[in-house]
Amino acid sequence: MFGIGMPEILVILAVALIVIGPKKLPELAKTLGKAFGEFKRSVNDLKSSVEIDDERQKKIESDSKEKKDEPK
Repeated sequence: MFGIGMPEILVILAVALIVIGPKKLPELAKTLGKAFGEFKRSVNDLKSSVEIDDERQKKIESDSKEKKDEPK
């Protein structure tokens, strides 16, 4: 996971607990989780949109090739 081991994660969590405090840490984790989920959905939507556009472009190119190859 990003080259971070268990000891590093524990240090990060300990520092976050000290800096943010035990009352706000769960709220912050929930907010970060929601933000990460929304970001992930946005990336997936963008990927699917690009794939659809790529498929349309390939179809347009193949249709134009067929029209050029047709005898008049």
